Amino acid sequence: MVQKYQSPVRVYKHPFELIMAAYERRFPTCPLIPMFVASDTVNEFKSEDGAIHVIERRCKLDIDAPRLLKKIAGVDYVYFVQKNSLNRQDRTLHIEAYNETFSNRVIINEHCCYTVHPDNEDWTCFEQSASLDIKSFFGFESTVEKIAMKQYTSNIKKGKEIIEYYLKQMEEEGMTFVPRWTPPVMYKLENSTSRIARPVSPAVNIPDAVTKEGLNNKEVLNTSSSPSEPTAGTPDDKLDADYIKRYLGDLTPLQESCLIRLRQWLQETHKGKIPKDEHILRFLRARDFNIDKAREILCQSLTWRKQHQVDYILETWNPPQVLQDYYAGGWHHHDKDGRPLYVLRLGQMDTKGLVRALGEEALLRYVLSINEEGLRRCEENTKVFGRPISSWTCLVDLEGLNMRHLWRPGVKALLRIIEVVEANYPETLGRLLILRAPRVFPVLWTLVSPFIDDNTRKKFLIYAGNDYQGPGGLLDYIDKEIIPDFLSGECMCDVPEGGLVPKSLYRTAEELENEDLKLWTETIYQSASVFKGAPHEIFIQIVDASSVITWDFDVCKGDIVFNIYHSKRVPQPPKKDSLGTHSITSPGGNNVQLIDKVWQLGRDYSMVESPLICKEGESVQGSHVTRWPGFYILQWKFHSMPACATTNLPRVDDVLASLQVSSHKCKVMYYTEVLGSEDFRGSMTSLESSHSGFSQLSAATTSSSHSHSSSMISRWRFC
Repeated sequence: MVQKYQSPVRVYKHPFELIMAAYERRFPTCPLIPMFVASDTVNEFKSEDGAIHVIERRCKLDIDAPRLLKKIAGVDYVYFVQKNSLNRQDRTLHIEAYNETFSNRVIINEHCCYTVHPDNEDWTCFEQSASLDIKSFFGFESTVEKIAMKQYTSNIKKGKEIIEYYLKQMEEEGMTFVPRWTPPVMYKLENSTSRIARPVSPAVNIPDAVTKEGLNNKEVLNTSSSPSEPTAGTPDDKLDADYIKRYLGDLTPLQESCLIRLRQWLQETHKGKIPKDEHILRFLRARDFNIDKAREILCQSLTWRKQHQVDYILETWNPPQVLQDYYAGGWHHHDKDGRPLYVLRLGQMDTKGLVRALGEEALLRYVLSINEEGLRRCEENTKVFGRPISSWTCLVDLEGLNMRHLWRPGVKALLRIIEVVEANYPETLGRLLILRAPRVFPVLWTLVSPFIDDNTRKKFLIYAGNDYQGPGGLLDYIDKEIIPDFLSGECMCDVPEGGLVPKSLYRTAEELENEDLKLWTETIYQSASVFKGAPHEIFIQIVDASSVITWDFDVCKGDIVFNIYHSKRVPQPPKKDSLGTHSITSPGGNNVQLIDKVWQLGRDYSMVESPLICKEGESVQGSHVTRWPGFYILQWKFHSMPACATTNLPRVDDVLASLQVSSHKCKVMYYTEVLGSEDFRGSMTSLESSHSGFSQLSAATTSSSHSHSSSMISRWRFC
């Protein structure tokens, strides 16, 4: 497996030229890097004007590895080739390095770059990336990988310290300024003479300041004809090391790399805005910084958030009055670590009454809104306290808990809520303080604890009776001034006291059943299941030619083929049990087939778009300008993996993809709309701009045209 590393942007608050002078002091050897024994120059080039300096060195390293491993490998030292390309005119240094020793067994590549800060020309930015691919190493592949990663991360930590060490050394020597490069006088004269001798071209106004900086004609033209753009390699959306420390916390180099790589993947595959860095980091922490596992659960969560429009829940959803009156929970100041504090008086809450009056979906929505509010409060507290705060503390008072709270539907609702929160809000609970646990608590704990993540369970502190008032109790975590009054504290707490929900507010079983569907049906998207041999189809009747059919769908599971057909015949109404045992009637997905088996392509219906193969995790937007009135059929069809040629082995990706769809079931979530051609341009729901008005996911979008420019399709991956 190839190991990759990507650093954040590290900023030196010194000019580029001073940093270069400090950097050159690392050669031919550096006492601050014991493993760097020596280096020899093998190639060197300098341009006539002194702007370009390229030097290639052969570096000798003494790797800290077991003596036995060195003996088996037959080497005492490892050699690397490093090529430094300095451009004093552009003020950049690009460093490329690769291993010479064991290059047929181990492939190591590193690229580093020093550039001028895009917002301050007197500061310098540094970035580095590297990859390690161990093909084979005498059966010690795993050991060599660990040694290489350990050595590399230790050197990463020293990198900035070494530059700062030499900067201090230079300062002690009285060297605090290095002038910028300027072209030699003779070089300027030669350039001006050669420009006069060239054929006459249209006049270009060249500012004096630009000429003094030594830019050539091409650069001057670019500068004068286009607006200012960020320097290549220093985009505004890159993570700064100081920003990470201030807002995200102290991360190891490899943890920083995981965050940056996952963030880059989201930038490349999501349209528009990506999740916040704190949100991405929570999923990485939940999976011990295993980037593949974190990406999987993050993508599932993003799909869930999109389907249920969770991003808008605080602005668009108002909790029912029953919840406001009888849900005994609320936010209450913060703990000693600055975490937002949520107080829940579970023992005083009538869980059975709330479920009977509202249904579990309303309770789930309310808990989601609490979590969204918690995320917002964490951001605020991070700014207030000047340190990263990414989780909150929950104080649960169990006084009054009894067998009524173990009512089966209530426990079922609680388990479902725990499951949803664990999947979509990982690492948000910093500490859970459970106070005044009664005798019945172990029964409840036995029921719910298997559904709680091991890392989360470690954050639970449980106190029986009045133990929370003693040593190691509540005062260790919460300031005395904000302990709630109902816990013998001095602070009045605005959390509702709960109480029994009047039975007059209970709903009938039918009402609750319909309410359970609400979280699904409120979304503008519809879900459908696609099976092998059983596509899902919908038809749209078009009366006026030149209407525009638009669509937006997500492939949640499996790979599908998307087709659009036109027919003058009315499609058959959907059969109640067209799939037999595969028939799905739940709100989570349905399957409808409209094209009769006796219909023939070309006679009864025709294809108006080229088939589009859509992979699992893709989100597709598109539009089709209709040419004729009639019935248009949108079809999502199961995509079977093509049979591999007998002479070729199957690709790993193909095998994994076939395993993922081994159940012969795919799932899509779709939305369609018909627009008049005159309303299409500029419409909020138009896909012409390749911007989804329905999606909160982020991706870089690519567009392609089909069907004589009458159709537009864009797609991006959302997981």
